[in-house]
Amino acid sequence: MASVYKEIVIQAPPEQVWAVLADFAEGPVRMAPGFVTESRVESPDTRVVTFSNGTVVHERRITLDEGARRFVYSVYGGTVPIEHDNASWQVFPEGEGGTRFVWSRDLLPDALAEPFGASMEYGMKVFKETMESRPES
Repeated sequence: MASVYKEIVIQAPPEQVWAVLADFAEGPVRMAPGFVTESRVESPDTRVVTFSNGTVVHERRITLDEGARRFVYSVYGGTVPIEHDNASWQVFPEGEGGTRFVWSRDLLPDALAEPFGASMEYGMKVFKETMESRPES
Protein backbone atom coordinates (compact mmCIF):
# COMPACT_ATOMS: atom_id res chain seq x y z
CA MET A 1 0.00 0.00 0.00
CA ALA A 2 1.33 3.41 -0.93
CA SER A 3 1.17 6.44 1.35
CA VAL A 4 1.18 10.06 0.22
CA TYR A 5 1.76 12.94 2.64
CA LYS A 6 1.63 16.63 1.75
CA GLU A 7 1.51 19.78 3.82
CA ILE A 8 1.49 23.49 3.13
CA VAL A 9 1.30 26.71 5.14
CA ILE A 10 -1.55 29.01 4.16
CA GLN A 11 -1.60 32.64 5.28
CA ALA A 12 -5.24 32.58 6.36
CA PRO A 13 -6.83 31.87 9.75
CA PRO A 14 -7.43 28.18 10.57
CA GLU A 15 -11.16 28.75 11.05
CA GLN A 16 -11.47 30.10 7.49
CA VAL A 17 -9.46 27.25 5.99
CA TRP A 18 -11.46 24.70 8.00
CA ALA A 19 -14.78 26.25 6.92
CA VAL A 20 -13.92 25.46 3.29
CA LEU A 21 -12.68 21.92 3.97
CA ALA A 22 -15.65 21.05 6.21
CA ASP A 23 -18.17 22.16 3.56
CA PHE A 24 -19.11 18.73 2.22
CA ALA A 25 -21.31 20.03 -0.58
CA GLU A 26 -19.20 22.81 -2.08
CA GLY A 27 -15.83 22.43 -0.35
CA PRO A 28 -13.94 20.88 -3.28
CA VAL A 29 -15.01 23.67 -5.68
CA ARG A 30 -14.31 26.36 -3.06
CA MET A 31 -10.95 24.76 -2.34
CA ALA A 32 -9.67 24.55 -5.91
CA PRO A 33 -11.84 26.60 -8.27
CA GLY A 34 -11.01 25.82 -11.88
CA PHE A 35 -9.19 22.60 -10.94
CA VAL A 36 -12.40 21.14 -9.48
CA THR A 37 -15.34 21.94 -11.72
CA GLU A 38 -18.19 20.27 -9.82
CA SER A 39 -19.03 18.74 -6.46
CA ARG A 40 -22.40 17.02 -6.23
CA VAL A 41 -23.76 15.46 -3.03
CA GLU A 42 -25.50 12.14 -3.67
CA SER A 43 -26.38 11.20 -0.08
CA PRO A 44 -25.57 12.63 3.34
CA ASP A 45 -22.11 11.02 3.24
CA THR A 46 -21.27 10.61 -0.47
CA ARG A 47 -20.41 13.05 -3.22
CA VAL A 48 -19.16 13.03 -6.79
CA VAL A 49 -16.27 15.39 -7.58
CA THR A 50 -15.35 16.30 -11.17
CA PHE A 51 -11.96 17.75 -12.11
CA SER A 52 -11.05 19.99 -15.04
CA ASN A 53 -9.20 17.14 -16.78
CA GLY A 54 -12.39 15.02 -16.83
CA THR A 55 -11.48 12.78 -13.89
CA VAL A 56 -14.48 11.91 -11.72
CA VAL A 57 -14.20 10.50 -8.21
CA HIS A 58 -16.89 9.19 -5.90
CA GLU A 59 -16.06 10.06 -2.31
CA ARG A 60 -17.45 8.83 0.99
CA ARG A 61 -17.16 10.93 4.14
CA ILE A 62 -15.81 8.77 6.94
CA THR A 63 -15.28 11.28 9.76
CA LEU A 64 -15.73 15.00 10.22
CA ASP A 65 -14.14 15.99 13.55
CA GLU A 66 -14.84 19.67 14.20
CA GLY A 67 -12.76 19.73 17.41
CA ALA A 68 -9.64 18.34 15.76
CA ARG A 69 -10.42 20.08 12.45
CA ARG A 70 -9.94 16.76 10.70
CA PHE A 71 -11.89 15.39 7.75
CA VAL A 72 -11.45 11.75 6.68
CA TYR A 73 -12.80 10.46 3.38
CA SER A 74 -12.38 7.66 0.87
CA VAL A 75 -12.47 7.53 -2.91
CA TYR A 76 -14.53 4.45 -3.75
CA GLY A 77 -15.29 4.82 -7.44
CA GLY A 78 -15.36 6.98 -10.52
CA THR A 79 -13.01 7.04 -13.48
CA VAL A 80 -9.95 6.06 -11.40
CA PRO A 81 -9.39 2.28 -10.97
CA ILE A 82 -8.83 2.41 -7.21
CA GLU A 83 -8.84 -0.64 -4.95
CA HIS A 84 -8.44 1.13 -1.59
CA ASP A 85 -8.23 4.74 -0.46
CA ASN A 86 -8.23 6.42 2.93
CA ALA A 87 -7.47 10.14 2.95
CA SER A 88 -7.51 12.88 5.55
CA TRP A 89 -7.30 16.64 5.71
CA GLN A 90 -6.29 18.34 8.92
CA VAL A 91 -5.81 21.98 9.86
CA PHE A 92 -3.44 23.35 12.52
CA PRO A 93 -2.69 26.92 13.63
CA GLU A 94 0.66 28.11 12.27
CA GLY A 95 2.45 31.27 13.37
CA GLU A 96 0.53 34.53 13.60
CA GLY A 97 -2.85 33.83 12.01
CA GLY A 98 -1.69 31.22 9.53
CA THR A 99 -2.66 27.60 8.97
CA ARG A 100 -0.72 24.41 8.35
CA PHE A 101 -2.84 22.18 6.12
CA VAL A 102 -1.93 18.48 6.09
CA TRP A 103 -3.31 16.09 3.47
CA SER A 104 -2.44 12.41 3.63
CA ARG A 105 -3.71 9.21 2.07
CA ASP A 106 -3.07 5.48 1.84
CA LEU A 107 -4.09 3.85 -1.42
CA LEU A 108 -3.95 0.84 -3.69
CA PRO A 109 -2.73 0.16 -6.25
CA ASP A 110 0.66 1.64 -5.43
CA ALA A 111 0.92 3.00 -8.99
CA LEU A 112 -1.70 5.63 -8.09
CA ALA A 113 0.59 7.28 -5.53
CA GLU A 114 2.40 9.40 -8.11
CA PRO A 115 -0.65 10.78 -9.96
CA PHE A 116 -2.63 11.24 -6.73
CA GLY A 117 0.35 12.95 -5.11
CA ALA A 118 0.71 15.33 -8.06
CA SER A 119 -3.01 16.09 -7.97
CA MET A 120 -2.90 16.70 -4.21
CA GLU A 121 0.09 19.02 -4.58
CA TYR A 122 -1.57 21.02 -7.34
CA GLY A 123 -4.86 21.18 -5.42
CA MET A 124 -3.02 22.49 -2.36
CA LYS A 125 -1.28 25.15 -4.45
CA VAL A 126 -4.63 26.35 -5.83
CA PHE A 127 -6.17 26.20 -2.33
CA LYS A 128 -3.34 28.33 -0.90
CA GLU A 129 -3.70 30.91 -3.69
CA THR A 130 -7.48 30.97 -3.27
CA MET A 131 -7.40 31.37 0.52
CA GLU A 132 -4.63 33.96 0.50
CA SER A 133 -6.44 36.12 -2.04
CA ARG A 134 -9.64 36.30 0.06
CA PRO A 135 -10.27 39.20 2.40
CA GLU A 136 -10.52 38.14 6.06
CA SER A 137 -14.04 38.02 7.44
